[in-house]
Amino acid sequence: MAQESPKNSAAEIPVTSNGQLEDSHEHSFNRDLKCSLPVGLGLSETRITSHGFDSTKEGIVEAGPFPGGRAPQKSGPVVLADEVKNPAMEKLELVRKWSLNTYKCTRQIISEKLGRGSRTVDLELEAQIDILRDNKKKYENILKLAQTLSTQLFQMVHTQRQLGDAFADLSLKSLELHEEFGYNADTQKLLAKNGETLLGAINFFIASVNTLVNKTIEDTLLTVKQYESARVEYDAYRTDLEELNLGPRDASTLPKIEQSQQLFQVHKEKYDKMRNDVSIKLKFLEENKVKVLHNQLVLFHNAIAAYFAGNQKQLEQTLKQFHIKLKTPGADAPSWLEEQ
Repeated sequence: MAQESPKNSAAEIPVTSNGQLEDSHEHSFNRDLKCSLPVGLGLSETRITSHGFDSTKEGIVEAGPFPGGRAPQKSGPVVLADEVKNPAMEKLELVRKWSLNTYKCTRQIISEKLGRGSRTVDLELEAQIDILRDNKKKYENILKLAQTLSTQLFQMVHTQRQLGDAFADLSLKSLELHEEFGYNADTQKLLAKNGETLLGAINFFIASVNTLVNKTIEDTLLTVKQYESARVEYDAYRTDLEELNLGPRDASTLPKIEQSQQLFQVHKEKYDKMRNDVSIKLKFLEENKVKVLHNQLVLFHNAIAAYFAGNQKQLEQTLKQFHIKLKTPGADAPSWLEEQ
Protein backbone atom coordinates (compact mmCIF):
# COMPACT_ATOMS: atom_id res chain seq x y z
CA MET A 1 0.00 0.00 0.00
CA ALA A 2 1.53 3.23 -1.12
CA GLN A 3 2.08 5.87 1.56
CA GLU A 4 0.95 9.39 0.99
CA SER A 5 3.88 11.82 0.78
CA PRO A 6 3.92 14.54 3.45
CA LYS A 7 2.67 17.91 2.42
CA ASN A 8 4.97 20.85 2.28
CA SER A 9 3.45 24.21 3.03
CA ALA A 10 6.02 25.97 0.85
CA ALA A 11 4.89 23.96 -2.15
CA GLU A 12 1.20 24.88 -1.80
CA ILE A 13 0.58 27.96 -3.96
CA PRO A 14 -3.12 28.90 -4.24
CA VAL A 15 -4.29 29.75 -7.79
CA THR A 16 -7.51 31.06 -9.22
CA SER A 17 -9.80 29.24 -11.54
CA ASN A 18 -7.97 30.56 -14.62
CA GLY A 19 -4.54 29.32 -13.34
CA GLN A 20 -3.19 32.64 -11.96
CA LEU A 21 -1.64 33.18 -8.55
CA GLU A 22 -3.68 34.94 -5.98
CA ASP A 23 -2.49 38.52 -5.30
CA SER A 24 -2.55 38.00 -1.58
CA HIS A 25 0.16 35.34 -1.85
CA GLU A 26 2.39 36.93 -4.49
CA HIS A 27 4.27 39.12 -2.03
CA SER A 28 4.62 36.25 0.44
CA PHE A 29 6.07 34.01 -2.27
CA ASN A 30 8.55 36.64 -3.32
CA ARG A 31 9.62 37.22 0.30
CA ASP A 32 10.17 33.51 0.94
CA LEU A 33 12.15 33.15 -2.26
CA LYS A 34 14.30 36.16 -1.36
CA CYS A 35 15.22 34.65 1.99
CA SER A 36 16.08 31.25 0.48
CA LEU A 37 18.51 32.58 -2.16
CA PRO A 38 22.07 33.80 -1.54
CA VAL A 39 22.60 37.41 -0.63
CA GLY A 40 24.88 38.02 -3.60
CA LEU A 41 22.01 37.66 -6.07
CA GLY A 42 20.71 41.09 -5.05
CA LEU A 43 17.05 40.24 -4.59
CA SER A 44 16.44 43.68 -3.16
CA GLU A 45 16.41 44.88 -6.76
CA THR A 46 14.60 41.88 -8.26
CA ARG A 47 10.95 40.95 -8.37
CA ILE A 48 9.49 37.66 -9.55
CA THR A 49 6.09 37.54 -11.24
CA SER A 50 3.98 34.66 -12.45
CA HIS A 51 1.72 34.41 -15.47
CA GLY A 52 -1.09 32.12 -16.39
CA PHE A 53 -0.57 28.63 -17.66
CA ASP A 54 -1.70 29.71 -21.12
CA SER A 55 0.87 32.50 -21.29
CA THR A 56 4.08 32.08 -23.22
CA LYS A 57 6.09 33.98 -20.53
CA GLU A 58 6.56 31.73 -17.58
CA GLY A 59 8.83 32.43 -14.61
CA ILE A 60 10.08 35.81 -15.83
CA VAL A 61 12.47 37.66 -13.54
CA GLU A 62 11.93 41.37 -13.92
CA ALA A 63 14.59 43.85 -12.89
CA GLY A 64 13.10 46.57 -10.77
CA PRO A 65 12.65 47.80 -7.23
CA PHE A 66 11.11 45.34 -4.89
CA PRO A 67 7.67 46.57 -3.87
CA GLY A 68 7.65 48.04 -0.41
CA GLY A 69 11.44 47.59 -0.07
CA ARG A 70 14.26 50.07 0.42
CA ALA A 71 15.59 52.27 -2.34
CA PRO A 72 18.15 50.48 -4.53
CA GLN A 73 21.77 51.11 -3.65
CA LYS A 74 24.01 52.59 -6.28
CA SER A 75 26.80 50.39 -7.43
CA GLY A 76 29.59 50.78 -9.93
CA PRO A 77 32.85 49.28 -11.09
CA VAL A 78 35.57 48.79 -8.47
CA VAL A 79 38.57 51.00 -9.25
CA LEU A 80 41.94 49.70 -8.03
CA ALA A 81 44.89 51.93 -7.33
CA ASP A 82 47.55 52.14 -10.01
CA GLU A 83 50.29 50.89 -7.69
CA VAL A 84 49.33 48.69 -4.76
CA LYS A 85 52.25 48.20 -2.38
CA ASN A 86 52.64 44.58 -1.43
CA PRO A 87 54.96 44.03 1.57
CA ALA A 88 55.68 40.48 0.47
CA MET A 89 56.74 41.61 -3.00
CA GLU A 90 58.92 44.36 -1.52
CA LYS A 91 60.66 41.86 0.75
CA LEU A 92 61.10 39.50 -2.16
CA GLU A 93 62.70 42.29 -4.18
CA LEU A 94 65.06 43.12 -1.30
CA VAL A 95 66.03 39.45 -0.99
CA ARG A 96 66.67 39.29 -4.72
CA LYS A 97 68.93 42.35 -4.63
CA TRP A 98 70.77 41.03 -1.58
CA SER A 99 71.30 37.65 -3.22
CA LEU A 100 72.60 39.28 -6.39
CA ASN A 101 74.96 41.51 -4.40
CA THR A 102 76.20 38.53 -2.36
CA TYR A 103 76.83 36.53 -5.52
CA LYS A 104 78.85 39.35 -7.10
CA CYS A 105 80.92 39.89 -3.94
CA THR A 106 81.59 36.16 -3.51
CA ARG A 107 82.69 35.89 -7.12
CA GLN A 108 84.99 38.90 -6.66
CA ILE A 109 86.60 37.43 -3.52
CA ILE A 110 87.19 34.06 -5.20
CA SER A 111 88.66 35.75 -8.26
CA GLU A 112 91.08 37.73 -6.05
CA LYS A 113 92.18 34.62 -4.15
CA LEU A 114 92.76 32.76 -7.40
CA GLY A 115 94.74 35.68 -8.79
CA ARG A 116 92.32 36.31 -11.65
CA GLY A 117 90.56 39.43 -10.41
CA SER A 118 91.97 42.87 -9.71
CA ARG A 119 91.43 44.74 -6.47
CA THR A 120 91.60 48.39 -5.52
CA VAL A 121 94.41 49.06 -3.04
CA ASP A 122 95.15 52.19 -1.01
CA LEU A 123 98.75 51.47 0.00
CA GLU A 124 99.00 54.11 2.72
CA LEU A 125 95.66 53.21 4.32
CA GLU A 126 96.30 49.47 4.10
CA ALA A 127 99.64 49.92 5.86
CA GLN A 128 98.00 51.84 8.71
CA ILE A 129 95.36 49.15 9.10
CA ASP A 130 98.00 46.40 9.26
CA ILE A 131 99.93 48.31 11.93
CA LEU A 132 96.73 48.79 13.95
CA ARG A 133 95.90 45.08 13.88
CA ASP A 134 99.45 44.14 14.86
CA ASN A 135 99.45 46.65 17.74
CA LYS A 136 96.10 45.33 18.95
CA LYS A 137 97.57 41.84 19.30
CA LYS A 138 100.54 43.21 21.26
CA TYR A 139 98.31 45.31 23.54
CA GLU A 140 96.14 42.26 24.19
CA ASN A 141 99.26 40.36 25.27
CA ILE A 142 100.26 43.18 27.65
CA LEU A 143 96.72 43.21 29.02
CA LYS A 144 96.80 39.46 29.63
CA LEU A 145 100.16 39.63 31.44
CA ALA A 146 99.02 42.58 33.57
CA GLN A 147 95.92 40.65 34.60
CA THR A 148 98.10 37.70 35.58
CA LEU A 149 100.32 40.02 37.66
CA SER A 150 97.26 41.48 39.35
CA THR A 151 95.96 38.02 40.27
CA GLN A 152 99.31 36.92 41.68
CA LEU A 153 99.77 40.17 43.61
CA PHE A 154 96.29 39.84 45.08
CA GLN A 155 97.11 36.34 46.34
CA MET A 156 100.41 37.57 47.80
CA VAL A 157 98.73 40.47 49.58
CA HIS A 158 96.09 38.14 50.95
CA THR A 159 98.82 35.79 52.23
CA GLN A 160 100.79 38.68 53.80
CA ARG A 161 97.67 39.89 55.59
CA GLN A 162 97.02 36.43 57.02
CA LEU A 163 100.67 36.08 57.99
CA GLY A 164 100.58 39.43 59.79
CA ASP A 165 97.50 38.37 61.75
CA ALA A 166 99.19 35.12 62.74
CA PHE A 167 102.33 36.97 63.97
CA ALA A 168 100.19 39.42 65.92
CA ASP A 169 98.31 36.60 67.63
CA LEU A 170 101.55 34.87 68.60
CA SER A 171 103.03 38.10 69.95
CA LEU A 172 100.22 38.23 72.49
CA LYS A 173 100.54 34.60 73.54
CA SER A 174 104.35 34.27 73.57
CA LEU A 175 105.81 36.58 76.18
CA GLU A 176 109.39 35.55 75.43
CA LEU A 177 109.07 36.40 71.71
CA HIS A 178 106.58 39.20 72.04
CA GLU A 179 108.76 41.84 70.37
CA GLU A 180 110.02 39.57 67.56
CA PHE A 181 106.52 38.45 66.59
CA GLY A 182 105.33 42.02 66.84
CA TYR A 183 108.01 43.34 64.45
CA ASN A 184 107.14 40.71 61.86
CA ALA A 185 103.43 41.37 62.25
CA ASP A 186 103.91 45.08 61.61
CA THR A 187 106.16 44.40 58.58
CA GLN A 188 103.69 42.01 56.94
CA LYS A 189 100.79 44.37 57.55
CA LEU A 190 102.75 47.25 56.00
CA LEU A 191 103.66 45.11 52.99
CA ALA A 192 100.02 44.11 52.62
CA LYS A 193 98.93 47.74 52.76
CA ASN A 194 101.49 48.80 50.15
CA GLY A 195 100.51 45.78 48.05
CA GLU A 196 96.89 46.90 48.09
CA THR A 197 97.98 50.34 46.93
CA LEU A 198 100.04 48.85 44.10
CA LEU A 199 97.15 46.54 43.25
CA GLY A 200 94.89 49.57 42.85
CA ALA A 201 97.35 51.19 40.44
CA ILE A 202 97.73 47.99 38.39
CA ASN A 203 93.96 47.48 38.18
CA PHE A 204 93.54 51.06 37.01
CA PHE A 205 96.16 50.43 34.34
CA ILE A 206 94.34 47.25 33.26
CA ALA A 207 90.97 49.00 33.05
CA SER A 208 92.35 51.84 30.92
CA VAL A 209 94.20 49.53 28.51
CA ASN A 210 91.18 47.26 28.28
CA THR A 211 88.98 50.22 27.26
CA LEU A 212 91.53 51.23 24.65
CA VAL A 213 91.90 47.73 23.17
CA ASN A 214 88.38 46.28 23.38
CA LYS A 215 86.33 49.43 22.81
CA THR A 216 88.25 52.19 21.06
CA ILE A 217 90.42 50.06 18.78
CA GLU A 218 87.63 47.52 18.25
CA ASP A 219 85.27 50.29 17.14
CA THR A 220 87.84 51.47 14.61
CA LEU A 221 88.34 47.92 13.32
CA LEU A 222 84.59 47.59 12.87
CA THR A 223 84.69 50.61 10.58
CA VAL A 224 87.64 48.99 8.79
CA LYS A 225 85.54 45.86 8.15
CA GLN A 226 82.77 48.00 6.68
CA TYR A 227 85.34 49.72 4.50
CA GLU A 228 86.70 46.39 3.26
CA SER A 229 83.19 45.18 2.46
CA ALA A 230 82.50 48.38 0.52
CA ARG A 231 85.80 47.88 -1.35
CA VAL A 232 84.78 44.35 -2.44
CA GLU A 233 81.38 45.60 -3.64
CA TYR A 234 83.02 48.45 -5.53
CA ASP A 235 85.47 46.11 -7.27
CA ALA A 236 82.70 43.61 -8.08
CA TYR A 237 80.52 46.20 -9.84
CA ARG A 238 83.59 47.77 -11.47
CA THR A 239 84.50 44.38 -12.96
CA ASP A 240 80.94 43.92 -14.26
CA LEU A 241 81.00 47.31 -15.93
CA GLU A 242 84.38 46.63 -17.53
CA GLU A 243 83.16 43.30 -18.92
CA LEU A 244 80.04 44.90 -20.40
CA ASN A 245 82.08 47.70 -21.97
CA LEU A 246 84.32 45.14 -23.66
CA GLY A 247 81.32 43.39 -25.25
CA PRO A 248 79.11 44.51 -28.16
CA ARG A 249 77.10 47.70 -27.85
CA ASP A 250 73.64 47.31 -29.33
CA ALA A 251 70.01 47.90 -28.40
CA SER A 252 69.93 44.91 -26.06
CA THR A 253 73.17 45.66 -24.19
CA LEU A 254 72.95 49.46 -23.84
CA PRO A 255 70.27 49.32 -21.06
CA LYS A 256 72.42 46.81 -19.15
CA ILE A 257 75.48 49.01 -19.51
CA GLU A 258 73.57 52.04 -18.30
CA GLN A 259 72.21 50.18 -15.29
CA SER A 260 75.65 48.78 -14.49
CA GLN A 261 77.10 52.30 -14.71
CA GLN A 262 74.56 53.57 -12.19
CA LEU A 263 75.25 50.72 -9.74
CA PHE A 264 78.99 51.25 -10.14
CA GLN A 265 78.63 54.96 -9.31
CA VAL A 266 76.56 54.19 -6.19
CA HIS A 267 79.14 51.75 -4.82
CA LYS A 268 82.02 54.03 -5.74
CA GLU A 269 80.52 56.81 -3.62
CA LYS A 270 80.01 54.35 -0.76
CA TYR A 271 83.61 53.17 -1.03
CA ASP A 272 84.99 56.73 -1.05
CA LYS A 273 82.91 57.62 1.99
CA MET A 274 84.05 54.58 3.98
CA ARG A 275 87.68 55.19 3.06
CA ASN A 276 87.41 58.75 4.33
CA ASP A 277 85.74 57.55 7.56
CA VAL A 278 88.52 55.05 8.21
CA SER A 279 91.23 57.67 7.64
CA ILE A 280 89.59 60.04 10.13
CA LYS A 281 89.10 57.33 12.76
CA LEU A 282 92.69 56.14 12.45
CA LYS A 283 93.94 59.67 12.96
CA PHE A 284 91.86 60.26 16.11
CA LEU A 285 92.69 56.80 17.41
CA GLU A 286 96.42 57.45 17.16
CA GLU A 287 96.10 60.70 19.09
CA ASN A 288 93.95 59.11 21.78
CA LYS A 289 96.19 56.04 22.04
CA VAL A 290 99.34 58.10 22.62
CA LYS A 291 97.65 60.18 25.30
CA VAL A 292 96.15 57.23 27.17
CA LEU A 293 99.21 54.98 27.03
CA HIS A 294 101.55 57.82 28.06
CA ASN A 295 99.63 58.40 31.28
CA GLN A 296 99.16 54.71 32.03
CA LEU A 297 102.81 53.80 31.45
CA VAL A 298 103.97 56.61 33.73
CA LEU A 299 101.55 55.40 36.40
CA PHE A 300 102.66 51.79 36.08
CA HIS A 301 106.36 52.67 36.28
CA ASN A 302 106.09 55.02 39.26
CA ALA A 303 103.86 52.65 41.23
CA ILE A 304 106.10 49.62 40.69
CA ALA A 305 109.26 51.61 41.50
CA ALA A 306 107.83 53.10 44.70
CA TYR A 307 106.52 49.73 45.90
CA PHE A 308 109.79 47.82 45.55
CA ALA A 309 111.75 50.79 46.96
CA GLY A 310 109.56 50.63 50.05
CA ASN A 311 108.58 54.27 49.55
CA GLN A 312 105.05 54.31 50.89
CA LYS A 313 104.63 58.07 50.54
CA GLN A 314 105.75 58.02 46.90
CA LEU A 315 103.36 55.17 46.19
CA GLU A 316 100.40 57.02 47.71
CA GLN A 317 101.42 60.20 45.90
CA THR A 318 101.38 58.34 42.59
CA LEU A 319 97.78 57.27 43.16
CA LYS A 320 96.74 60.81 44.09
CA GLN A 321 98.44 62.14 40.94
CA PHE A 322 96.20 59.96 38.76
CA HIS A 323 93.10 60.43 40.96
CA ILE A 324 92.88 56.76 41.90
CA LYS A 325 90.73 55.92 44.91
CA LEU A 326 91.28 52.61 46.64
CA LYS A 327 88.31 50.58 47.81
CA THR A 328 88.38 49.82 51.49
CA PRO A 329 87.95 46.07 52.11
CA GLY A 330 84.33 45.43 53.09
CA ALA A 331 83.22 48.93 52.15
CA ASP A 332 80.66 47.59 49.71
CA ALA A 333 79.12 45.27 52.30
CA PRO A 334 75.87 46.56 53.86
CA SER A 335 75.85 47.49 57.53
CA TRP A 336 74.00 45.39 60.12
CA LEU A 337 71.27 48.04 60.23
CA GLU A 338 70.68 47.70 56.48
CA GLU A 339 70.47 43.94 56.80
CA GLN A 340 67.71 44.15 59.38
